[in-house]
Amino acid sequence: MDYFDVNLDLTEEDLALKAAANQFAREVIRPTAKALDDMTPEEVIADGSPLWPFLKKSYELGYHKMLIPEAFGGMGLNPLQIHIVMEEMGWGSFGLAVQLAVCSFVPYTAAFTGNEELIKEFTIPYCACTDGSIRSCWGGTEPDHGSDNIGMGEAFFHKPNVRTNCLARRDGDEWVVNGQKAAWVSGGTISTHCQLHVQTDPDLGFAGFSIFLIPMDLPGCSKGKPLNKIGQRDLNQGELFFEDVRVPDKYRIIGPDMYGMMEEGILALANAWMATWATGLARAAYEEALTYCKERVQGGRPLAEHYSIKQRIFEMFARVETCRALSRAAINLNMNIAPGFPEYSMAAKITATRLCLENASDAIQLLGGNGLSKEYLPEKLFRDARATLIEDGNNEVLARHGGHTLFECYPRPRDTIPRIGG
Repeated sequence: MDYFDVNLDLTEEDLALKAAANQFAREVIRPTAKALDDMTPEEVIADGSPLWPFLKKSYELGYHKMLIPEAFGGMGLNPLQIHIVMEEMGWGSFGLAVQLAVCSFVPYTAAFTGNEELIKEFTIPYCACTDGSIRSCWGGTEPDHGSDNIGMGEAFFHKPNVRTNCLARRDGDEWVVNGQKAAWVSGGTISTHCQLHVQTDPDLGFAGFSIFLIPMDLPGCSKGKPLNKIGQRDLNQGELFFEDVRVPDKYRIIGPDMYGMMEEGILALANAWMATWATGLARAAYEEALTYCKERVQGGRPLAEHYSIKQRIFEMFARVETCRALSRAAINLNMNIAPGFPEYSMAAKITATRLCLENASDAIQLLGGNGLSKEYLPEKLFRDARATLIEDGNNEVLARHGGHTLFECYPRPRDTIPRIGG
C-alpha cells in the first residue's frame, strides 16, 4: 500500500527511490522475513537459507551501501533519501532492515576516518561486493554491560576500575584482545568483520574504551551459537569470542581520548535509524489493520463502518505520522552535523519504538482471533516491535541519559552547530 508523504518537496528521484524500495520490501524482504521467522536460529544461517539470496539481492541492488558516500563507491544518498529507503526496509521487516544496515558498519566507519589505507582495505571492496560475502557486526554489548555503557558525560561512565568482559592490552605495534561480546551482537555469527568496542585502559572505566575494525578471520576470533528469541527472528544475533587475538595498531581508529565523543555520534545516528525502521513497522501494522477492517464483515457490515473502529484506525495513522516526523527530523539533523546531538535521536527512538508497539498491539486487537494467528502479519509485527524497546539502548536508560544531556547542553547554541563539510 502506498502512502501520501506530507513532504511536498520530494523530487522525482526521491519518489523513484521510494517506489523501488517498497517493491523490494514487498517482493523480497517480507517473504524472506516470514520464512526465516519460522526457522530455528541455526536454520536461519545454514546453507540453503533464504537469508543468503536476500543478502545477495540486496547487494546486487546496492542497498548494502546506502549509507556510504558516492566518492567511495556508495549510493551517495542524502539524509532524506536514506530515511525514505530505511522506512521501506522497516516496513518490510525490522529485523532484516537491521541485518542489512549492520553489514555496512565497518566500511561505513572506515570511510569516515579519512584513512586511505583503511578505506582501501574495508570500504572499497565492500561497495564493490555484489554477493553479500562481506558482512560487518557491531561488537558493543557484553554479558555484563549493555545499555550502561552509553552514559557518556555521566559520573559512572568515568568511574575507575570498572572491568568489562572484553579487554585489549598493547604489545608493541599490536593489541592483544581477550574476552567476549554478548549474544545480542547483531549479525555476529555471520560476520566477516567487526567494529569492536573494547576496553584498553581499565583505569578510566567505560571511558577507557577504544574502537577497532577487526577482520574476523584473525587467529583467536570465534563465534558462539545464534541467539533464539521471540522477536526479530530473521535478524541473526550471537556471541563473539576473542582469545589472544593480535590486532595491528592501524586497526584502532579511536582511543580513550576521543571515545566519548565518538560514542555520542554513533548513538545519534543509530537511534535515528532505529526510529526510522520503527516508523516502517508502525506503518505496516496500520496498513494491515486498515485493509482487514475494510474487508472483514461483522454485524452485517464491514468493521470499517463501526465508529469505534474508525477512531482506533485514525489513532494508528496519527502514530505513523508522528514517528515519521520525529525520525526524519533526527536523521536530517544528525547526518548533517558532527558530532551529533543524540538527545533528538534518543527522543525519536524512544517515541517511535513505543508507538510502533502500540500500533502492532492495536492491529492484533482489530483482527481479533486472527491477530493471534501466524497466518496474519500483526503477530510477527508485535513480537518484532517488542524487541525495539530494548534494542540499541534500553528505552529507560536512553531516557535517563537524554535527561542528563538536556541538563548539560540544552538549549544547543545554534551559531556553533558543527555542520559536516563546514
